[in-house]
Amino acid sequence: MNKPLILVVEDDPPVRNLITTTLKAHGYRYITAHNGNDALLEASTHNPDILLLDLGLYDIDGMEVIGKVRSWSEMPIIVISARSEDRDKIDALDAGADDYLTKPFSVEELLARIRVSQRRLNSSGNQSSGTVFVNGELKIDYAAGCAYIRGEELHLTPIEYKLLCLLSKNIGKVLTHTYITQKIWGSTWEKDVASLRVFMATLRKKLERAEGSTQFIQTHIGIGYRMIKVE
Repeated sequence: MNKPLILVVEDDPPVRNLITTTLKAHGYRYITAHNGNDALLEASTHNPDILLLDLGLYDIDGMEVIGKVRSWSEMPIIVISARSEDRDKIDALDAGADDYLTKPFSVEELLARIRVSQRRLNSSGNQSSGTVFVNGELKIDYAAGCAYIRGEELHLTPIEYKLLCLLSKNIGKVLTHTYITQKIWGSTWEKDVASLRVFMATLRKKLERAEGSTQFIQTHIGIGYRMIKVE
């Protein structure tokens, strides 16, 4: 399988060198940009598979880069930033980022995040033309409106099914509470977030009710949820 082309957008030379050296050592192809305007030029010219993006760029903010890239591309965007507050992470994810890595970071964690994005790319390519989603023992027949675990149909409420479909169609991507409630209820009121936690708890119980069953939904405390790609 060909390694993805990764665009590294980082204006701090030591951090940029660490990232590119790591990518090179593990056989990834990469191109670099030192600021936001160059990032947009490289992204539109080379159409990379994955974007590694610092937010604190000296010309335009990384949040603006996310918004502009999202206007024409669904490439996975992994933010790598010194901004560590939950609000910063939530804003970046709501703007369209797929993942958020806080500086300082380990190269092992960086590579793991890249592998997650790579699996999402492969999964999207495999499933884009069909109406059936398969992730390990989970199967969703979008056309029929049914979901199954190990061949047994799940008895889901309409909201639970909508949540499951939303997560599955964004597999590997962290979806914030705001994004999910907007998609499910069309609003972002506090009561919707409270309802979301209840519905997500019942959905998780139905997916993982058997002893030793697979975990499909990962909670990112204070931020949102992600469906895990099961090998």
